[in-house]
Amino acid sequence: MESQREPYVLKDIPSTERPRERMMAVGAEALSHAELLAILIRTGTKRESALLLASRILGQCGSLHGLVDMSVAEMTKIRGIGPAKAVQLRAGIELGRRIARSQQGELPTIRKPADAANLLMEELRYLKQEHFICLFLNTKNQVILKETLSIGTLNATLVHPREVFRAAIKCSSASLICVHNHPSGDPTPSSEDIALTQRLIEAGELVGIDVLDHLVIGDNRFISLKEQGHM
Repeated sequence: MESQREPYVLKDIPSTERPRERMMAVGAEALSHAELLAILIRTGTKRESALLLASRILGQCGSLHGLVDMSVAEMTKIRGIGPAKAVQLRAGIELGRRIARSQQGELPTIRKPADAANLLMEELRYLKQEHFICLFLNTKNQVILKETLSIGTLNATLVHPREVFRAAIKCSSASLICVHNHPSGDPTPSSEDIALTQRLIEAGELVGIDVLDHLVIGDNRFISLKEQGHM
């Protein structure tokens, strides 16, 4: 009697097409999202290879963005993902975030709005709540401190000028750049964003610390309020 073995387990996949072997042969850059995810989760289930499980996970999440935002508890609700696999995935995602945020060599220097945006884009673009961050600069426009001053709701961030300039004075900042994200992915500044910027500029003039710009981060795009003529 012929075995009713499930035909989609890993050993049914030719060795040259298995994610680990393909990565060793052609490099990580050539692998699909599903193949990279399969390497992270390591093993599949009795009825699915790791590659098929990875493809199903991405299908249920809708995109990599959806996976990035999931907690360990949310991941374990996916069939085939237990606590161990969920922890592996979250660890891999967090490591990627930290690598993206890390700076090598000298302090980052901000010469144009894109420099500040590139510094924070990967950290902010996937977040579901608004985060208000300040980059505090020295007299050479080098970033001496990055600090998250407020985490708001889906639609609004609450921050007061005193919080911004208390932090600026504490680190002896010569100037600062404000940055916040729009979870919708659209970086178009709201009237509240513009009004807040004006209040910050006025407060900065009183204490002698320049507000150089206010950036709004969307999904892989940004808007500079200075370039838009709002400051």
